[in-house]
Amino acid sequence: MNLPDPPVLVITDRHQSRLPLPALAAAVFEGGGRWLLLRDKDLAQVERITLGRHLVELAVPYGAAVLMSGDVAAAIEAGAAGVHLPRDGDPGAARAGLGAAALIGFSAHDLDEVERAAAAGADYATLSPIFASPSKPGYGPALGPEALAEAAAAADLPLLALGGVTAQRARDSLAAGAAGVAVLGEVLGAEDPATAVRAIVAACRNYVR
Repeated sequence: MNLPDPPVLVITDRHQSRLPLPALAAAVFEGGGRWLLLRDKDLAQVERITLGRHLVELAVPYGAAVLMSGDVAAAIEAGAAGVHLPRDGDPGAARAGLGAAALIGFSAHDLDEVERAAAAGADYATLSPIFASPSKPGYGPALGPEALAEAAAAADLPLLALGGVTAQRARDSLAAGAAGVAVLGEVLGAEDPATAVRAIVAACRNYVR
């Protein structure tokens, strides 16, 4: 399955966002982003589903894809394009629940987890943290572009670099073999999220392998 174009996944966290999430999503789409992951797993399921439906509605005019984090049932109820699973998630079960057209992602933190995601039928995996980032605590030191390059060369599915990604680091990640990037703090913490997204999208579009 092809990834959304551009391959820039913006991950939500309302605790870090300067804007309410619907306004953030609108800014992401205005800035050229076409791929959003509703994370915010601390919300009650009914609230997540309601919010997810709203974000999906906002995405429609742009042809953008909205994914839900971890919860297949919530993704179905919200009309999301797919689901992004944690490291202990089951891509096969998600595929069975969501169907062949759904986009199934997986959070990986080393090559073994990347290979497990590929074997289980995930469409892509994030690999993190590639660069130091306060948004990705608890996963040890930054892996660095070298580890990303090793994983990308060995992986049988597209990888998104996650953790500390900026426009410059997006270029570095693509140069290391990533298929795209996933971003959180660089966009959510920006005074102008649309401009931040636009810069990362431009970095990816202008990169030539």
